[in-house]
Amino acid sequence: MNIFVPGRICLFGEHSDWAGGYRRINAAIEKGYTIITGTNQGIYADVKQHPSRFIFHALDQDGKWQTYDLPMESQALLEAAEAGGFISYAAGVAYQVLTNYRVRGIEITNTRMDLPLKKGLSSSAAVCVLTARAFNRVYDLKLTVRGEMELAYLGEITTPSRCGRMDQGCAYGNRPILMIYDGDRLEVKELSVPQSLYYIIVDLKASKDTKEILNRLNHCYPFADDDVQRGVQEYLGPINRDIVAQAVAAFRNGDAPTLGRLMTEAQTKFDSAMQPACPNQLTAPVLHRLLQHQPLQQYLYGGKGVGSQGDGTAQLLAKDRESQLAAIQCIEKDLGMHCLDLVIHSGRKVRKAVIPAAGFGTRLFPATKALKKELFPIIDGQGRAKPVILAIVEEALSAGIEEVCIIIQSQDRELFEEIFCSPPPIENFNKLSHENQDYCKYLMEVGNRITFLSQDTQEGFGHAVYCAKDWIQNEPFLLLLGDHLYTSPTDQSCARQILSVYEENGQSVVAVEETPADQVQHFGCVTGAWTNVNGTLNVSEFAEKPSASYAREKLQVDGLPPDMFLTVFGQYILNPRIFSLLEENIKHNMRERGEFQLTTCLDKLRQEEGFQACRVKGKRFDIGNPQAYQQTLQEFAAYDRTPQPLA
Repeated sequence: MNIFVPGRICLFGEHSDWAGGYRRINAAIEKGYTIITGTNQGIYADVKQHPSRFIFHALDQDGKWQTYDLPMESQALLEAAEAGGFISYAAGVAYQVLTNYRVRGIEITNTRMDLPLKKGLSSSAAVCVLTARAFNRVYDLKLTVRGEMELAYLGEITTPSRCGRMDQGCAYGNRPILMIYDGDRLEVKELSVPQSLYYIIVDLKASKDTKEILNRLNHCYPFADDDVQRGVQEYLGPINRDIVAQAVAAFRNGDAPTLGRLMTEAQTKFDSAMQPACPNQLTAPVLHRLLQHQPLQQYLYGGKGVGSQGDGTAQLLAKDRESQLAAIQCIEKDLGMHCLDLVIHSGRKVRKAVIPAAGFGTRLFPATKALKKELFPIIDGQGRAKPVILAIVEEALSAGIEEVCIIIQSQDRELFEEIFCSPPPIENFNKLSHENQDYCKYLMEVGNRITFLSQDTQEGFGHAVYCAKDWIQNEPFLLLLGDHLYTSPTDQSCARQILSVYEENGQSVVAVEETPADQVQHFGCVTGAWTNVNGTLNVSEFAEKPSASYAREKLQVDGLPPDMFLTVFGQYILNPRIFSLLEENIKHNMRERGEFQLTTCLDKLRQEEGFQACRVKGKRFDIGNPQAYQQTLQEFAAYDRTPQPLA
């Protein structure tokens, strides 16, 4: 497996993570609040199982290989962790894994590292998260991102390092998160960003003593004895709380000017309250020379220090991409400082949908000998008779999808094009009502959004999806089944609901609904742990049409009624990595029940990238067999509220 873990930068709230921890002793201290995000730089690695050793091949700063080889035994790993140095972080995590899980060894090969060391970007935490994630994915420990973060933290504090609680937040990747520290309790909330933000991370080419900074500031806790100590607690408490609250709102609104203003305000108040506690380190003349450099101001909204502050690293918020590049050039030319760019991207937009419709429909024979099941008629909520495929396409378009690909057999192209691409003969067109003549124009508009691709050999659902690989062009996409209809009682379609979940976190999403045990054998099934965010579930297993007994033993989900399980609703948002996994199965002829299936590749995608399940507010209607089709004809119109998406 290939794994990438970024560094971590604290955008707001430095020092408040450990300060909030003192609430264990003094409940009058304010909680700590930080906003962090992963960097665009990080650590890349290939990982695989090893029968008995813990092996870490690492690239040092000079690009030279070092190999660390330890027996996968508790005592050896603990000794390496306590000895310090680069390998201690990975060994500390391996020790914690071995203490808590039954695993064998692992081999981690660090193929690339572009994350600077000792620059306040949590390179040590990235190594810890990398190791935790490697064990989680190779041995399928079913840890959530939060679980990986906690395991990484336990590993790092096994070493001589005494890091703060926010460092392992790099586990969440390149998206901002709010972390709240209340004694030993940690709360994590992900923040969505509606438009991209352009930061610059600046190596000040100076020095600071982080140990002295932390030592002096920690003397201000848990109880303040003088005005200086009270000032430190005031800044890391109520002042920081209020600044972070405003910053959270600015992130969610995409308000870059306000974020820049808050950065400058945070630095000004930091200087006033914190410098007196450690003047030798926090006066930071080099940092302030950068922040006050006049030629830079035209490109920036604001700036502040990073990490423990002092003359280590700075962060600046540029007005746009062009300003970011111009500011970097200015800094490197005028001040001789090295810069890294950091872009916090807006939620990745899902523009395309795929609908497989190349199957024969054996359960609906002999009707499917005359007509494709995707072209069977249904009655919608407006009383209009339409083919099933049109209702499915409308579900996608009403969710904001721009382009739709329908996978068909070559000999059926003319049938589908007749619906979407060809008006009726003029003599028939003239017989239509004005309303239906307008509807013909609407069908042509829908047809302009549709591409038809061929699957001439029926090799399974996974193979049908793979046929869209070149058309998708490395984008995330919506996948809808060609024999399911979907309705929602809310003003958001079912597809729109799962698109919203994807836009929040960037992980693949599957729509699910509750199903009783006596019916799970007809559906794909998932299990996992609730995230407490929008009713989503971190998926820990996909099971294809499990038996009721297997579901009761392995697939229970907390909070569901007795003997109820979460089954696949027939809608997915998939990251493009799914095509590489499908291609591997096809290349090596890895079939299930004679075909290339999707479920095993979904489970691999879950292991590599994580996977969310969204319990949608809606109802699915199956037309794949006569009984289900009959029920759909009787009930669909009463539930259907899908608007005409191009109206």
